[in-house]
Amino acid sequence: MSKKLLIVESPAKAKTISKYLGSDYIVRASIGHIRDLPKSSNNAVDIEGGFVPHYIVSPGKEKVVSEITSLAGSADEVILATDPDREGEAIAWHLAELLPKKTKVNRVTYNEITKEAVEEALRHPRKIDTNLRKAQEARRVLDRLFGYDLSALIWKKVRYGLSAGRVQSPALRILMEREREIRSFNPTTFWTVTADVEAKKLAFTLNCSEEPTDRNRVDFILNEGKKEKWIVNEIKETKAKRAPKPPFITSTLQQAASTRLGFSPSRTMGAAQKLYEAGLITYMRTDSFFISESALASCATEIKKRFGDNYYNRRVFKTKSKNAQEAHEAIRPTALGKTEAGANSDQKRLYSLIWQRTIASQMADASMIKTKVLVKVGNDEKMPLFSARGNRITFDGWLKADPVSRREDVEVPQVSVGDILELKEINDEEKQTQTPSRYSDAGLIKELEKRGIGRPSTYASIIKTLQDRGYVEKESRTLLPTDTGDVVSTFLEKHFYKYISDSFTAEMEDELDGIADGEREYEKTLRDFYNPFTKDVASKENIPKLTDLGKADEKHRCPKCGASMVIKLGRGGKFLSCSKYPDCEGALTLDGQEIKGDEPIGNHTETDEPIFVKVGRYGPYVQLGHKKKGSKNKPKMASIPKEKNPEEVTVADAVKYLSLPRELGEHPETEKVITAGVGRFGPYVHHDGEYRSLKKDDVYTVSKERALEVLAEERALPKGVEKVRVIGVHPKTKKEIVLYKSKNGAFLRKGLRRLYMSEEEGDKLDVEKALDMLSG
Repeated sequence: MSKKLLIVESPAKAKTISKYLGSDYIVRASIGHIRDLPKSSNNAVDIEGGFVPHYIVSPGKEKVVSEITSLAGSADEVILATDPDREGEAIAWHLAELLPKKTKVNRVTYNEITKEAVEEALRHPRKIDTNLRKAQEARRVLDRLFGYDLSALIWKKVRYGLSAGRVQSPALRILMEREREIRSFNPTTFWTVTADVEAKKLAFTLNCSEEPTDRNRVDFILNEGKKEKWIVNEIKETKAKRAPKPPFITSTLQQAASTRLGFSPSRTMGAAQKLYEAGLITYMRTDSFFISESALASCATEIKKRFGDNYYNRRVFKTKSKNAQEAHEAIRPTALGKTEAGANSDQKRLYSLIWQRTIASQMADASMIKTKVLVKVGNDEKMPLFSARGNRITFDGWLKADPVSRREDVEVPQVSVGDILELKEINDEEKQTQTPSRYSDAGLIKELEKRGIGRPSTYASIIKTLQDRGYVEKESRTLLPTDTGDVVSTFLEKHFYKYISDSFTAEMEDELDGIADGEREYEKTLRDFYNPFTKDVASKENIPKLTDLGKADEKHRCPKCGASMVIKLGRGGKFLSCSKYPDCEGALTLDGQEIKGDEPIGNHTETDEPIFVKVGRYGPYVQLGHKKKGSKNKPKMASIPKEKNPEEVTVADAVKYLSLPRELGEHPETEKVITAGVGRFGPYVHHDGEYRSLKKDDVYTVSKERALEVLAEERALPKGVEKVRVIGVHPKTKKEIVLYKSKNGAFLRKGLRRLYMSEEEGDKLDVEKALDMLSG
């Protein structure tokens, strides 16, 4: 019997599609990319030969490639059904390159994994789009050349291990530009004045139309308000409408999920990927607002059935991006009659958000009446007007499907022009103008999209890379550049601003899109960039090394040898170090603020050794005593908690920090010591290789008895993990060997590692086999 081999990227996608196809099809997954440029090779790209990439099979993919090529050898046709974007086209091409030469190969695409969409795609096979594939290759090669050449220079001039990226670095620059605005911001003091008044026994609040910056002016308004009459001067009523937003594209989905659900971009895309692979939503990497005719018809039916005919209003949204090319539809549910879907909480919440936005986009405007009451105080022309604003929704329209977007009605009492209002109280509040706000995930994505930097599929990885590199830290939802990010961005802005500017980055994106459209040549595009770029990088070889960021103030001298101090960049931020001998102990600063270090803050209450507050590569810490000559032993040190200002550390605080780790006593069963300490994941108790977090107990006062209770508690399982059964007891450790299960299969725990197996293997697992696995 003839067989057709259909290849997709993920096992989940393969599982969904295999349900739709008959026995004539074998469906397999490539599990993402199967080939890539070698990570460390300098010969990854043949520049002189025309920027020809030298691909290798990605490590760990050898088994996948072997199975696919073997199946292809006996198949009558191979159908490449990878995603409908550049990455998908590239994966399809790489697969075709590795297949046996005589294999019949076709390419199909679809925007949703439904039976109808897959069958329709199979009726219209095509060849691989060479231009689209070349555009992805150009982007990959360009990013490699940019990153390698510039990162190599940063390693030499700033610090080993740092990096630059063609899109990552402009994003970091945007964050740093805002950070500098915040640093240079000078707040201005102003006052707001409000008045509580009453009309016809209904109380409401009026706001002064002026926000004075002078205290005398505030006093004048208060005094006049207390002695003059409050008269309704004018009433304005206007009808207004609120139109729904377009259906989601990748960037707006990430923004809405961040704002409403608190999801990071990578979390959003992970949940969306699963929904797509399960056939629940259309392809999630898109910058097109288009909705198919069949989906529009489904929207109409659903809206009229749920809300009534008067709530429906067909809309066609125009795509803003001139280079929209990722997928051909907006992100929408594949079955609009299904209001809830998803395998877990994240997927269900995201699906609900997508359903609401899709349905709302095809509904009627919301109608409202806005009211503004203007009140005059006395007859002095110097006295500002006061006002109250209200709004009342008269027809909820699309807000019926998306109630979160509804703003509460604000009623203003029915008054008439000339009415006298009774003043109950008039108050002022001193305020200061606020610094510009830092970017959130949603804000940065919106800014990148507006400036034409990156593409829908790259926003999540840009933000993740900035955090992984230590250039940005996330505080709540705010992206905060670190010292390292500051130094790297400053270096690039000073020496390579052209290449991380908005205009250059956006133009480069347009050129890559030109390759996809067949309007630009691959080699010429790369050569036009690389030739001047490599010359610019070479011209900076002689610039000063930035390991030392500059000389410290002369008042900072090394107390050990008297040499001057230099500012350096470490993993904990900027710090001072002896310019003559790196091992000398000197005064230190963090973020430009002086920290104690030249002189001890006092002596330890028990050992009488001096205690110093210092800053090292990993941040501020306390140190007990000096390093002794000829001794390999370092003084005892302890980190200062993040929430504690190093300038405010007292001797008592330091003694407390230096008391960790604490020995609490021996375990009654094992006779091994139990300790309490603080690690990278917070406070803990430790016994015989097992760590347990202290969530409510104070690590500095927790008792042995309490530690035994914590150690005896059943370990809380991570979300999505369940305990299957106890296999037996380990003969050496005397601890239970437990079999667990997650969505990835059954597994045993070995420290922090998970040793996975199939559920069938888990069912047959005994103590002997478990011990064999754990010993490997």
